[in-house]
Amino acid sequence: MAKKEEELDPETLALINWCIEVEGFLVAAGATLEEAQDHIEEQIEWFTDQFYEGLTPEQAAKEALA
Repeated sequence: MAKKEEELDPETLALINWCIEVEGFLVAAGATLEEAQDHIEEQIEWFTDQFYEGLTPEQAAKEALA
């Protein structure tokens, strides 16, 4: 029997999608996909704060690289 997937609330989905966009900007700036993912995972609280402060994914990536 297939396990029913847990549904995420819209806010959590928005944050996940936002992080995926940030990841793309980090890769465009020269990081590997793995490096970008690792950095976001290691700094998830900081990125979450940036999301709630209204930064765009591009702005958050620039701040992360500063």
